[in-house]
Amino acid sequence: MRPLRVLVADDSAFNRRTIADILSQLPGVEIVGKAVDGEQALSLAFLEKPDLVTLDLEMPRMDGFTFLKILMAKQPTPVIVISSRSAKVDVFRALELGALDFVIKPSGGSPQELATIREELSAKVAMVRQLRPLRAPERVVSSTFLRPVSDERTGPTESLPRKLVVIGASTGGPPALVRMFARFTADLPATFVIAQHMPERFTKTFADRLERLGGLHVSEIDDRATIRAGRAFVCPGGFCVEIHARPAGLFAQVVAPTSDDRYVPSVDRLFRTAAEVFGPRVVAVVLTGMGDDGTKGAQAVRDAGGLVLCESEESAAIHGMPGSVVRAGLAHEILSLQALSERVVKLVRE
Repeated sequence: MRPLRVLVADDSAFNRRTIADILSQLPGVEIVGKAVDGEQALSLAFLEKPDLVTLDLEMPRMDGFTFLKILMAKQPTPVIVISSRSAKVDVFRALELGALDFVIKPSGGSPQELATIREELSAKVAMVRQLRPLRAPERVVSSTFLRPVSDERTGPTESLPRKLVVIGASTGGPPALVRMFARFTADLPATFVIAQHMPERFTKTFADRLERLGGLHVSEIDDRATIRAGRAFVCPGGFCVEIHARPAGLFAQVVAPTSDDRYVPSVDRLFRTAAEVFGPRVVAVVLTGMGDDGTKGAQAVRDAGGLVLCESEESAAIHGMPGSVVRAGLAHEILSLQALSERVVKLVRE
């Protein structure tokens, strides 16, 4: 196995040194350059052609966003954003520009913090080794893209949905979901619930970003959410969500993860409980991501008479999650991301 060649771009000498030291200690990783700003990072990227770039977004001379736009247009390369917890909106903007994933940057260098970052970077390196060649990111086609939040949208928000669409995603999920939700309208007679693997305190910002697309009303679930048509909900980071039928109505309920939940939020748990309540009216969608979360849940959806749709290998950034469902023989349909969006719309209107 040839070394994975990494370029580290960060204007902080502490962060450059810390990230480079952590990566260089991983088996099979070679640091091919360290850049103090976006211009130097771009020059080194074109010269060294690294397999991976770790990128700070706030840098002098050329910021990380400009770097991403140019790099992805001219030389698509896996990029992991190194971001502070306070820069959540910037993270999602970077993901939509083509960044693959993100980790939280070190703040004080405590042993516990460094151990967490080392574990995350090790997982990202393993993920990058499994990547197919990247393509330039698709532009989001939406006349209302990221408009200010408004309550002027109309839709069947007080009616019970014809379908419950449950969506599971991990790495590559945020930009995929943005492209999918840009094609959804407020009058869809369905409820959407998303389990996106994401750290705590990032899921609310992500839900707000989907909300500003101007179609469906989207929010992070606080404690529980009443299931109504024309609404979409995002599972909060660090927790799981279950679908429940109570005398007072149908709810998406936030619950604490258990030792059985290998991934949080758990796609398996969301799919399984959705199948228990909605049965054949469930449409389960498995998007890009590492691992096999969603496979057991897809089995429950099929057993209940629901439909299982998987993103194709051609459009998925990481085909681990949908690929696991496909290999288990559980996918009813395997479609590109654009075709998935169109198929979901057709299904919920039937």
